Amino acid sequence: MVNNSPKPKSISNGTDWVMIVDDEFDIISVFKQGLERKHFHVFGFTEPSLALEHFQLNQEKYGLVISDLRMPGMNGYEFVKKIKEIRPEIKVFLMTAFEINDAEFRKVLLNVRIEGLIQKPISLDNLTSTVSKYINHPDKLTT
Repeated sequence: MVNNSPKPKSISNGTDWVMIVDDEFDIISVFKQGLERKHFHVFGFTEPSLALEHFQLNQEKYGLVISDLRMPGMNGYEFVKKIKEIRPEIKVFLMTAFEINDAEFRKVLLNVRIEGLIQKPISLDNLTSTVSKYINHPDKLTT
């Protein structure tokens, strides 16, 4: 598990945290650093089961979950379904480095609403822009 985030300095209305789940530490580290430079509160996990446990205890603080699709143990589909069982309205993105047929993807997640699919690699500017659309973050500074 990776969760080297300090406690957020301020919580505006309780939904400004971003959770990133990926089995590659380097991806979490780059995304986390990039988003934190833009003043987002980010928690990263390399193990979906631990991320799920953390989410159960802190679900009201999260506005967005970004999960890799292919991970050992629990894949992104399973993880997202469990997150949505806990809090159906949470905004979720799945990400992958592999090409995915959208119709096939929607069939697998038939009853689970997600906001979209992030294709890796993604630039930090595009990631920040995507996150900004879904996070309540009044204390975010423009840089």
